[in-house]
Amino acid sequence: MSEYPSEQEHQTGDQIPEEEFITNQEVDQEVVLDDNDNDGDFPVDEDDLEEIDGAGEDAEDEEDTIEIDMSNNSIAYFDKHTDSVFSIFAHPTLPLVCSGGGDNTAYLWTSHSQPPKFAGSIAHSESVIGGGFTPDGQFLITADMNGQILVHKASNGGAKWKKCAELQEVQEVVWIKVHPTVSGVFAFGSTDGSVWCYQVDSQSGELEQIMSQFVHQSDCTMGEFINVEQGDANLSLVTCSLDSTIIGWSCYTNQQIFKVTSSEIRGYEAPWVSLAKAPVSMTKNTPVVACGANNGTMAILNCSNGAVLQLSIVIELQADQDELDASIESIAWSEKLPLMAVGLVSGEVLLYDALTWRIRRKFVLPDSVTKLQFEDSAATTLLASCINGKVYQYDARTGSEKFVCVGHNMGVLDFVLIENGKKLITAGDEGVSLVYQLP
Repeated sequence: MSEYPSEQEHQTGDQIPEEEFITNQEVDQEVVLDDNDNDGDFPVDEDDLEEIDGAGEDAEDEEDTIEIDMSNNSIAYFDKHTDSVFSIFAHPTLPLVCSGGGDNTAYLWTSHSQPPKFAGSIAHSESVIGGGFTPDGQFLITADMNGQILVHKASNGGAKWKKCAELQEVQEVVWIKVHPTVSGVFAFGSTDGSVWCYQVDSQSGELEQIMSQFVHQSDCTMGEFINVEQGDANLSLVTCSLDSTIIGWSCYTNQQIFKVTSSEIRGYEAPWVSLAKAPVSMTKNTPVVACGANNGTMAILNCSNGAVLQLSIVIELQADQDELDASIESIAWSEKLPLMAVGLVSGEVLLYDALTWRIRRKFVLPDSVTKLQFEDSAATTLLASCINGKVYQYDARTGSEKFVCVGHNMGVLDFVLIENGKKLITAGDEGVSLVYQLP
């Protein structure tokens, strides 16, 4: 697997390289061109000409040579995708993962064997952007950029998967989430702002619509189920949009619980792009979410009434930075400590104290952050994937770097943790998934 290298080494702070200058004292010889010489020519020996010709050939060879870092500490790989891998997720009980890519295909493959074994493929009409297994492991749901959603049912204990339902409600699915505790329930949002919630019948595999709403006036960019600990007694959803709105939904009644607009956030325009639910152990059973915008605005909401608990601008851009550098691409909460992490396009990872909302630590990655996640088994460990092709493992308490997953030569767009956080599997922009054993 050495053919999928990493790029540059990680920087843990703002490191500005020293500029190199040549002083007059270091110049060996200075050639002054006389204006009287024809076309600025000056005499050169034939031997010198041969040397110059040879040097030119060497220079061309050097120019054509690209040095690539061949570092790789992965233990296995899956490379059947012929285009970027956009998403990856794991079966709740079986050593089985599903990866979706720009080749209009979702692949099923084993995660415990070396090398991984191909277990099936699902053909889509466009790039597969997401999906998930239901919590009982009986159904697999995948979605693509053409609005197509496919549902497959397991047979032979998960050894085979057969299509049981198909859905085409929108032109493009932006996100899709499978409910973590209620089997068969999933929701998705579209570029037209619409939000949908469906349930798969456990016996027939047919789809039943629970909710559809068309309140957002621009792309619905993210959604999260809340109150998941209450199971099907309380089916609630929070969604956000580029139109600066965040809406809480009661799925069964098809009604809004709350709606936050720019007027509730001091008139700020906040094109929301990321959303993450806080663990109830931290919030005393009150549903709380953090929402991030592509201009650096962050809001913490009480989802029982829509109250804005905290509002801030997480980054002040420098003169040489692009506006998109402020975009909050990922948010993660720790299950055990009062910590929340925010990842930006600029490469900054901000670690907040969720009690005081002060920044406790800042990590600076060499390129854009694509995903953040605290390890389930050790919620003090933070994982951050980067567009430079690496995944960094940090100790959130000390700020020290524990491990770096290297091996990709393009960005890591997604990752999943399996075996209680002992293994990490990536979705690579070059069409490859790598499997890492974490220390």
